[in-house]
Amino acid sequence: MLRFGRFLQSDARPRFRVLGLQQVAIGGLDKAELKGLWEGLLGVPCMGRFRSERENVDEEILRLGHGPLAVELDLMQPIDAAKAPKVHSPPLNHIGLWVDPLREAVAALEAQGVRFAPGGVRAGAAGHDVAFIHPKGSDSQPRSGCGVLIELVQAPAEVVAAYERSRTAAGAPADDT
Repeated sequence: MLRFGRFLQSDARPRFRVLGLQQVAIGGLDKAELKGLWEGLLGVPCMGRFRSERENVDEEILRLGHGPLAVELDLMQPIDAAKAPKVHSPPLNHIGLWVDPLREAVAALEAQGVRFAPGGVRAGAAGHDVAFIHPKGSDSQPRSGCGVLIELVQAPAEVVAAYERSRTAAGAPADDT
């Protein structure tokens, strides 16, 4: 079994940090049912909307928690269910992780044989740079998200600062990456 640190790189210190969960994206053919559960029954507030013909997605953006380390909950439905990408299949579409720094994370993971989805590092729906680890490996890039699409999201300064404050409050050793 590989230890997580060895997965990141061969020496002792990772070149990047995963700071926390940024989002969970859930898809369905009709987001009204998803909104009924998450916003209506559970009371999770809606913070915005996003629509992209190119990405075949119409989504509601909800927020779990408060402050910079709050988690985004994206409720997605396809604009056209017959077209790809099929944001509703599987229903748990992807998870997003706050990462710092993103470009170094992508380079380090690619060097370890991790397969990324087409598109490279690019601006995501919330304006942060993102890259996606593919759910399946390939012959040339055998490592993957193990069946899960994983979005790596560049953490903005306020998330990095909140992460550092939480580590200090917990008495964690200094992180000199």
